[in-house]
Amino acid sequence: MTNLDTTRPYRWISSSIVSILDDETYLGHTVSMKHTTASYKNKKQIIRPESEWLRFENTHEAIITQDVWDIAHEVRMHKKRPRKNMENPNPYSGLVICADCGKPLVLHRAHTMDESKNNFACSTYKKYGKETCSAHYIRESQLAAVILDDLKRVTHFARQDEVLFAECINRKNTADTRKEITALQKELEGMRKRDLELTALFKRLYEDNVLGRVTNEQFRMLSGDYNDEQKLLRDAIPAKEVKLQKLMDSASNVDAFIEKAKRYTEIRELTPEILRLFISRIEVGEKSEKYSRTAEQAIRIVYRDVGIMDSVEQVAEENAENPQQENIA
Repeated sequence: MTNLDTTRPYRWISSSIVSILDDETYLGHTVSMKHTTASYKNKKQIIRPESEWLRFENTHEAIITQDVWDIAHEVRMHKKRPRKNMENPNPYSGLVICADCGKPLVLHRAHTMDESKNNFACSTYKKYGKETCSAHYIRESQLAAVILDDLKRVTHFARQDEVLFAECINRKNTADTRKEITALQKELEGMRKRDLELTALFKRLYEDNVLGRVTNEQFRMLSGDYNDEQKLLRDAIPAKEVKLQKLMDSASNVDAFIEKAKRYTEIRELTPEILRLFISRIEVGEKSEKYSRTAEQAIRIVYRDVGIMDSVEQVAEENAENPQQENIA
């Protein structure tokens, strides 16, 4: 092997790590036809378009789960290089979002201020000002305390009463998941309809060009726009279909969450691993009264596998009022 530095055998380069993280072999799948050659004379490898790859699932034993794979790729999507004044990367990157505009909250750290003053603020507000959104300001320490407290509460609930926990999740997801599935189906229907419309428009444009109704320059410009839009649609539709199928296959995975709760019985601090393992996203609302230190601020935690958890007390009260539902799985 060329360019091998034997003095540092354990030094990894970023391209090697990226290659490993993208390799579906670790999931138990085989992907072939990724490369080809220019000709039988020219043996230089050319990467094929992903649409031409051949993918065979479950051809051998996997060494990681699909959940771990998905989490790793989510982290990579939101990972940013830490700034010079930020000794540790932001463990919440991509997790904390604005409850109003849906954009990420950015973490502000500065070497000139005390660590307890590190804070989050809406990225839309910071970029475009108060005309587009509000600050949604919250101290990092305050948010961490809320998350840690709620995570302890939910995981304790999952360990202590598995049946009641599963009942609570299944009851909640019946309505929540149906609503999300309906919205996703409507969005997909609109995307597929637009795809067909673009095909028809392109055909009509071609006919008009042949008949001289549209100039060659107009044809090139309009057909380019249609092709670009259609490509974006056709790239996005499969991902939406996968998301919809996951929702329909399993509204929640209560068992998976309970198993994780049993593995992590003592959660004393929020590490990046624990955050990604248990939490899907954290939605931060604006304070009910601006500039007030005591005003309420809504924080909505969406957990992996189970979604948003109601309070244990509320579930217990509902069960007491509806004893006939106690055995629902």
